[in-house]
Amino acid sequence: MRLDDRFEDLLGSLRGFYRTWYVFTGLELGLFDALRDAGTAGLTAAELAARTGVEPALAGRWAWGADAFDLVETADGRIRVLGDVGTVLLDADRPEFLGGQFQFAAVGSLDYDRLPDVFRTGRPALARPDRYRVAIERLTVQDVAVFFQEVLGALPQIVADLRSGARVIDVHSGGGRWLIAMARRFPGLALTGIEFEPDSVARALANIAEAGLAGEIGVEQGSMLAIGHVAEADLVYFQYALHQLPDPVGTLRSAWAAVRPGGWLVALDWYLPTAPDELRSAHGELIAGVQLDEVVQGTRLVTATEALGWFAAAGLPRPELVDLPSGASAIVVHLG
Repeated sequence: MRLDDRFEDLLGSLRGFYRTWYVFTGLELGLFDALRDAGTAGLTAAELAARTGVEPALAGRWAWGADAFDLVETADGRIRVLGDVGTVLLDADRPEFLGGQFQFAAVGSLDYDRLPDVFRTGRPALARPDRYRVAIERLTVQDVAVFFQEVLGALPQIVADLRSGARVIDVHSGGGRWLIAMARRFPGLALTGIEFEPDSVARALANIAEAGLAGEIGVEQGSMLAIGHVAEADLVYFQYALHQLPDPVGTLRSAWAAVRPGGWLVALDWYLPTAPDELRSAHGELIAGVQLDEVVQGTRLVTATEALGWFAAAGLPRPELVDLPSGASAIVVHLG
């Protein structure tokens, strides 16, 4: 590559870093929401500031920078959000949603000052602040959309099996967002989250109560190696979870024991590319960025082949690997 081309290539990465912070600020302060609500009429900087509680002068500076990064357009003193930008950053029910990715990238990277020590010593930074777990919830909203639109689209029999009264277990359920979405999509399910982190349990219970679903979803704090509910579940689900657990093989054994005859076990995750052309792609770059965060906390993303090896080591029947349009993959086992 010519020096000028390499310069432009690396400059693009630097621009992306700054662009992320304009996106993050616009999401956190509700600037994009306010602009989209205003429609094609747009808002002046003063109107945008009044609607969002931002200092008027700084609202104008944000809009100037967001325009430079092609996130909004300004004309005749009025600011408008671009339609496709609003869709990608705000529509959490679409697999193309990236708003959570931007929020997670900004919040998670606040801890990246630890990266040099982690690389030098191999000792991860195990403690992460609460803001990090909130950011994870925002990140995995995209995964919820991928499950509903892509996983269920590829596996219609699961939809047929999720009749009223069916039991569904979400393992390492975090803040409970997937469980809330399931309760709304499939009324009458018996929904249970299994979580080992006390702060995640508390956050899930608060989210469930806020959604008005406290009587419909249960959350249990327990060991991933002793999930219980033996032969009770019509669906056991892992969402971006298996690779973060200290013993994925043991967890799979415990989870499979909870599946009743005719039931399903589904693990949705984003796997490392293996082919060079897959790595040197937009998706590969995004996964490489996520892997940095895994390094900080002592976990790691894996290839689909390694994940399939966990299923084999746990003694499960041969699973099906379903590659999805978003770039995620689902590993699926049916207890026929």
